[in-house]
Amino acid sequence: MTDPLAPRKPFAAPVVDRLAVRVVVDSRYERFLPNHTHPFVGIEHVGQVPRRQMTSLACEWGLSLHLQSTRGGASAQYMLDFGYTPEIVLRNADLLDIDPARIDGLILSHAHRDHFGGMTGFIMQHRARMRGDLCFYNGGEEGFREKFLGKPDDAISWGKVDRTMLTAQFVTPVCCHEPHDLASHAFTTGFIPRHSFEEVSGGSMVYEYDHFTETERRGKLLKDTHPDEHATCYVVQGRGLVVISSCGHVGLINTIRQAMAVSGVSKLHAVIGGFHLVTAPAEYIERTVTELAALAPDVVIPMHCSGADFIDAMRRRMPDALVTTNVGTRFTFGA
Repeated sequence: MTDPLAPRKPFAAPVVDRLAVRVVVDSRYERFLPNHTHPFVGIEHVGQVPRRQMTSLACEWGLSLHLQSTRGGASAQYMLDFGYTPEIVLRNADLLDIDPARIDGLILSHAHRDHFGGMTGFIMQHRARMRGDLCFYNGGEEGFREKFLGKPDDAISWGKVDRTMLTAQFVTPVCCHEPHDLASHAFTTGFIPRHSFEEVSGGSMVYEYDHFTETERRGKLLKDTHPDEHATCYVVQGRGLVVISSCGHVGLINTIRQAMAVSGVSKLHAVIGGFHLVTAPAEYIERTVTELAALAPDVVIPMHCSGADFIDAMRRRMPDALVTTNVGTRFTFGA
């Protein structure tokens, strides 16, 4: 049976010459990391913030990445996710000399506060300096729905993405339920089908998806299946596919396979981001590593919610691919 949520149009994935991924927000910063080299990725740690002797980068539970690619002499820059609070993303972006005027678009991986919480503050602070036709790319209309935490009978709101703010600031929402080309540099996966052994993880809840049903009128909350989660990807010339899974609630393997199916590229060069294995049992992690090894990535960079147990498993089983991360670090793929 054909998946009704599969892409309905042919999609030609763009190819870039070079991709640099800068960690703006994550939960770890170590100033004295030793230099680290890898045959497939350039690694630049920050250490002391240049020209800022009396301050430091800051961390929090959340993720934000700055993406910069080049293609035929042209450059494109995107902010992917915005951390939990505006204070941290604004602070770190400033210390890392990220120029808002050069940002071509804003991307949200999914509508959890530890990924969109700093967005309103970032836009309000910098909108006057940013391009006039700025777009905000999310994974679909479900990405504007309110999320809840806790038990169904005693849940608290975790907030929602403020569409009114975006409109007021002349930022155009673009719902990417299907794969989407970003300026012929990056692409989004669209909805990620769930065909592997993986289970949907994450503790948020939403009201039922069919609006104004009887159960919704009664205020019943159901487990969030994250239909709005999508991944941001690049194809690097001569290297292959780079998949950025900011949280991976719907499964790391599902995400990678969707990126391969969308792009038509079977060579997996790198996997980056949060893989949401921090609470997974040992056997689930081991199976994930087994499936990942079969896909043969050159580089795996776990961040955010990937978890120490997954990193330990990678050190045991795929040490040549594993690269650990740090706030401020820039990873460069390609020539």
